[in-house]
Amino acid sequence: MNEHDDATQTDATSDATETREMTLYEYVGGTPFFERLVAHFYERVVEDPILRPMYPDDDMDGARERLTGFLVQYWGGPADYSAKRGHPMLRARHMPYRVDRAARDAWFTHMCAAVAATGADHIAAPALLDYFSRAADAMINTFD
Repeated sequence: MNEHDDATQTDATSDATETREMTLYEYVGGTPFFERLVAHFYERVVEDPILRPMYPDDDMDGARERLTGFLVQYWGGPADYSAKRGHPMLRARHMPYRVDRAARDAWFTHMCAAVAATGADHIAAPALLDYFSRAADAMINTFD
C-alpha cells in the first residue's frame, strides 16, 4: 500500500464514521427514554383486565426489566438483553399466554398511550408505533 492508498483509506474511514446514521436509541436519549416508556406502559397494564392476568404478581419488576432491555437492544442500544436471556424469541416466549385479538389490541392501545406520554416526536413516535403494531400482530396465537 502506498501513501496515497493509506490516505484514501483514512478518508474513507472518516467518511463512514461521519455518515453513520444515528440509532433510534441514540436519537431518543438512550435507556432513560425506554425506562420511561415501559413505566408508562405498565401503569396501564396493571389496571387492564385482559393483560394483567398474564403477569405473575411477583414478577412485574422482572417484566419491566425484560421489556426495557429488549427495547433498548432492538433500537440500537447495548445488547444486554441477549447477553442475559439469549435470542429474544418473542413469539416463542409469549406462546404460553392466550394472545387473541382483544389482548393484542389492549397491548397496542397501552403502548400507544405510553409512546404519547413520553413526548416522542414526529420522528420517533411513528417508528415506535409501526414496530409495536407489527410486533403486537405477530404475538397473536389464538384465533377463536
